[in-house]
Amino acid sequence: MPAAEIITIGTEILLGEILDTNARYLARSLREAGIDLYRKTSVGDNAVRIAQAIRQAMEGSEIIFTTGGLGPTVDDPTREAVALALGVETEFRPELWEQIQARFRRFGRVPTENNRRQAYIPKGALGVENPVGTAPCFIVERGEQTILALPGVPREMEYLLQHAFLPYLRKRYNLTAVIRTRTLHTAGVGESQIDDRIGDLERLSNPTVGLAAHSGQVDIRITVKAESEAHAREMILPVEAELRQRLGTWIYGTDEETLEQVALQHVQTKGWTLVVVEAGLNGELVRRLAAAQGPFHGGEVLSERPAPQELAVFTGAYRQARQAEVGLGVAIYPSGEKQDVCLVLITPQGTQTETRPYGGPVEYAPRWALHHSLDMIRNL
Repeated sequence: MPAAEIITIGTEILLGEILDTNARYLARSLREAGIDLYRKTSVGDNAVRIAQAIRQAMEGSEIIFTTGGLGPTVDDPTREAVALALGVETEFRPELWEQIQARFRRFGRVPTENNRRQAYIPKGALGVENPVGTAPCFIVERGEQTILALPGVPREMEYLLQHAFLPYLRKRYNLTAVIRTRTLHTAGVGESQIDDRIGDLERLSNPTVGLAAHSGQVDIRITVKAESEAHAREMILPVEAELRQRLGTWIYGTDEETLEQVALQHVQTKGWTLVVVEAGLNGELVRRLAAAQGPFHGGEVLSERPAPQELAVFTGAYRQARQAEVGLGVAIYPSGEKQDVCLVLITPQGTQTETRPYGGPVEYAPRWALHHSLDMIRNL
């Protein structure tokens, strides 16, 4: 199975002016195609540094993708950089220039002289027409290795990847395998506790099991390489079953399921409705519940934190005013080097109050409190 590397090109990416969405899209597409991704790199608009990144990528990968730097301006150096990395010159391709001119004619415009630069590609490269933009792309083959230069405009990159570059790679490398993932979501438990129970599974080679910790939530990712979709499912199922047996109710959902969806579904199964009162969470809990489908009947975001003993009073009064069965109150209180998260849950069965210490970064406290409060609801 060939390995790949992605090199995204653009000084604006390095400066943080734009998000590198191309690398994310490429990574997911390569996974679907059964291609291992070894590394992702971002490089500014400098031909020498781009060439260096390409040469480094060629030391360990068969497939090297570049995105960006194919425009008509001086700071679009990918064509020259690939040529420099391979020790060749760029050459003018009349057919690419005709494609560029035809594209401009459809726009009712005339290309400028600098657009002519886009018809130059590394000597020996295969030119690839861009039917959704003005920047032609190219592919260079060197033995078993391939460099594929894609445009940086996301819409163009996505179209060309799916309609030209992936079909080319499937044929060149006879790709038949698939890489699939299954993600199990947990809440109310720490990464170290999970690792203590499933550490041996994290040493598997295929499928692999990995952890991704967030504030108040830990994801467990199962990744498998297989010859078909059906075989991939067969390989994932026993590992998932073992994880569920060991972790039990810590797992609340899979893949695209969210904690707020699961929590609201649990409330709905009881025939109840839910309201919340929050302080110190910046309104995030109310927004998340409002966006989910379920029996959410409103939320109150307090501009000032009530005293912990008063949180239950505020929550009970709001619950009664909105005629809801369940009232959840959440507030964050600074307490020296840590913060205390106060949780109040009022249901027809009574009132439950908890205070949980949080010692992580201050800016992550709202998300930690949000996950713990939703976990409290789903465990009603």
